[in-house]
Amino acid sequence: MSMPHNFFKPAATRCGLTLLTAAGVLSLCLSPAAAQTQNQIQSYPGKPIRIIVPLAPGGTGDTLARFAAAKLSEAFNQQVVVDNRLGANGIIGTDLVAKATPDGYTLLSGSTAQIVINPVLYGKKLPFDAGRDLLPVTQIATTTSVVIATPSFGPKNIRELIALAKSKPEAVIYASSGAGSVVHISTALFESATGIRMLHVPYKGSTPGRVAVAAGEANLMFDGLLPTLPLIKAGKLRALGITAAKRLAIVPDIPTIAETVPGFNADTWNGIMAPRGTPPAIIAKIHAVIAQALQQPEVREKLASQGGEASGMPPQEFAAFLQAETAKWGKVVRDTGAKPE
Repeated sequence: MSMPHNFFKPAATRCGLTLLTAAGVLSLCLSPAAAQTQNQIQSYPGKPIRIIVPLAPGGTGDTLARFAAAKLSEAFNQQVVVDNRLGANGIIGTDLVAKATPDGYTLLSGSTAQIVINPVLYGKKLPFDAGRDLLPVTQIATTTSVVIATPSFGPKNIRELIALAKSKPEAVIYASSGAGSVVHISTALFESATGIRMLHVPYKGSTPGRVAVAAGEANLMFDGLLPTLPLIKAGKLRALGITAAKRLAIVPDIPTIAETVPGFNADTWNGIMAPRGTPPAIIAKIHAVIAQALQQPEVREKLASQGGEASGMPPQEFAAFLQAETAKWGKVVRDTGAKPE
């Protein structure tokens, strides 16, 4: 079979050009719009980057987003701003990124709640489709949660908490970062696994909920170990148990919930997402910077000292992970019958 006349001709000849460099050939063969896009990718980032955190300042997601922002700013020599856009259980901030221009200048610091749980809870009521409108860039870390209680709360451990809650249904008040949040769903999972019923009081973010527990407005809360550890060490909060599968070296005296409720595990994660259509080359640049930072021993040690485990998984692996997480937490939501309020 004969080949088309110009099949093996050099690109320069096919474009009617001679003696041009490869870069020159590429830019001249591309349409003006495509050439402009190519230049933007090569020069990225040429202006400040914004990382949207759909949660209140001070929580685990906010802390990890600020870590990523600092590393990106250092590597790119460009300003990276963390923008907290809380509201509607993280939907407002997530939607902002899902509808942003896909040029790498607006990113999302997302977590189990926004990327996995919300789509199951709200379904088609969401103004975006997380699986379609957001692209995985990299997972920053997995994080352990801890059941924190007011220091004056009667139960001193998980076994005593279960006994009290069983004897007095809905007498124990637990705070959350919002109805349908990962804190709410994790607690609902705990109630389901132990056969207890507690009274849920949602707050606008984990930080207000944590303050409420410290002040005695609520008895307890499932909260991130990272932001609560200083308060636990200062005696302003009491730790009843952690959600990890095994005890952590940094808090060896805090038992796991699984020691009382076999098989219980409610660890969560945080990662960076980008709007659909963001060029793969830009996503690769962002991933490379964060992943490299997470390999630094001092970074890994610092995260471990705060109850986190550094990740840095690449986009494709992160995408597969998200599929598995959707199946896992989707089952939890359905089994517990949790509903957004």
